[in-house]
Amino acid sequence: MALHSLRFRLVDSPTSLAAKRRARRAAWLSDAFPNLAEMTVLDLGGRVEGWARVPVRPAHVHVVNLEPLPATLPDWAEADHADACELPERILNRRYDLVFSNSVLEHVGGHERRRRTAEAIRALAPAYWVQTPYRYFPIEPHWVAPGMQFLPVSARVVVARRWPLAYTPGKSYEAAMRQVLTTELIGRAELRYLFPDAVVRNERLAGLTKSLIAVRA
Repeated sequence: MALHSLRFRLVDSPTSLAAKRRARRAAWLSDAFPNLAEMTVLDLGGRVEGWARVPVRPAHVHVVNLEPLPATLPDWAEADHADACELPERILNRRYDLVFSNSVLEHVGGHERRRRTAEAIRALAPAYWVQTPYRYFPIEPHWVAPGMQFLPVSARVVVARRWPLAYTPGKSYEAAMRQVLTTELIGRAELRYLFPDAVVRNERLAGLTKSLIAVRA
């Protein structure tokens, strides 16, 4: 229980370290795109409610993810159920001012699917902002587990099931395996390869790079 409370304070609570870093990232976004309030944004993998809390909200946000669609939407938002790696023509045929993706690239399922996602991001708008946790930060961010990303798959499954700081420890073997196999942190070289026209920004914690942000403004 104490460790679960620790995770809540570090990651999950509205005042957690992770929440503060998300707020700082939102401020960086508005600094990078001074006209954000006038832009149309495609958010791959995000949620509408996240945009309701940012200091500067775009004129229109189109959220696309694999979750069930919200029952109601504000007038500045729309939502679609779709795979970022295989976007339907109705989305691919549109154009946006900015494509935004936060902590999604590491979950799409392998390099080839990351490449397809990156191609869509670069084609759909003249500007983009793609954030992903850095593979070589010593703490795996999803399970808050030191060095977990460097372990063999079988060991990562054990950690996913038993590590007390995991979001939901005690998962079944099948659920843990599925979660492990769909979480693959990447490094700077691959991000630069996927987004060759971007500036890669470092997000640091205690002097170490915690996440990378590929930005084309």
